[in-house]
Amino acid sequence: MIQRIQTLYLLIVTGLLIATACLPVAYFTDAVGAYPFSVLGVDVNGAHYSTSGLFFILLLSTTVSLATIFLFKNRPLQVRMSVFNSLLLVGFYIAFVTFYFSLRSEVVSFRVDWALSFPLIAIILNYLAIRAISKDELMVKAADRLR
Repeated sequence: MIQRIQTLYLLIVTGLLIATACLPVAYFTDAVGAYPFSVLGVDVNGAHYSTSGLFFILLLSTTVSLATIFLFKNRPLQVRMSVFNSLLLVGFYIAFVTFYFSLRSEVVSFRVDWALSFPLIAIILNYLAIRAISKDELMVKAADRLR
């Protein structure tokens, strides 16, 4: 299981998504100071704005990527789960943009942090895992044909 390259890709995806959940993904700034925008929320001028929807998307995506590792005996399902995970991460970015537009009237400027790129890297790694899983499936089918 661990010797397969797609397992390593999916483990890295899990780690990146956990790091995204723990780090601030952006900062709102105004005349008073900078306010970190994390996946759980942002505190601007004493008011807390909850963005827990982002956290739940990341939590679901992390769970899916971890569960996908253990589906190594069912490669077609593993591919479908990886595609679903990538769609969840695209949904994360759509939800992030939605929260940005709803909160931007409260602050003067907005600065993106490097942790926001982790889900994009996870999407790329999911694509690489899908390619590796598909190669394994083709190898198994070719071996079955030879019997």
